[in-house]
Amino acid sequence: MSLFDLTGRVAVITGSSRGIGRAIAERLAEQGAKVVVSSRSEESSWAVADAINAARGADTALAVRANISSKQDLAQLVERTRAVFGRIDILVCNAATNVHFGPMSAISDEQFRKILDNNILSNHWLIQLVAPEMVARRDGAITIVSSIGGMQGTTLIGAYNISKAADMQLARNLALELGPHNVRVNCVAPGLIRTDFARALWENPSIAQAATQATPLRRLGEPDDVAGAVVFLSSPAAQYVTGQSIVIDGGGIIASPALSA
Repeated sequence: MSLFDLTGRVAVITGSSRGIGRAIAERLAEQGAKVVVSSRSEESSWAVADAINAARGADTALAVRANISSKQDLAQLVERTRAVFGRIDILVCNAATNVHFGPMSAISDEQFRKILDNNILSNHWLIQLVAPEMVARRDGAITIVSSIGGMQGTTLIGAYNISKAADMQLARNLALELGPHNVRVNCVAPGLIRTDFARALWENPSIAQAATQATPLRRLGEPDDVAGAVVFLSSPAAQYVTGQSIVIDGGGIIASPALSA
């Protein structure tokens, strides 16, 4: 059996109607998992689920509408998944919010709270809902999609970066709590990925050029670059990996622009 085989596993992926989340859902299904596609739009979620079912066979994918800001919606997402597929083996907390671009001095309390609630508290809620069954089975893999921003300072997306740093610490804490029950918790930390979510950054020519030049691989990331790492973390190949934040940024964090040729 392949170390990446996910046959018989059930995965829930939030924010999976497009971008990184969609790529993760598609690649997990490719390895044999049943996948639950979730976003705020039921129509968009079913469009992705239907495409996966057409490619991988009927009943491979399910769509469930859920707004991560609603604890009730997340509870219904978990309940619906269990009703259809019977269990949850893999959880990918991918959905996130960034409602402010600019210095921290200009962010409103409402904007700050929304970023922290949607990017940290919602992950905590969902993991609380899913972890008990993983603990009972002594088996499970949870991945939080964080960001390289959680390791860097910025004058542009400060509150977002704060929330992503907190996600890395959330994973470390939960890895300690759940590790004795053979439940693994990790983060992936993407750099600048060409998605709709990050469009305000990569469509800005100066930002895109600077990011590309500062990256040893000399390109921006694509959703599949992140999906591959999540497949790894969800699979038996990563059965001894927990509490980690895997950076997926083309090498940008190791580069020193001032010293690079």
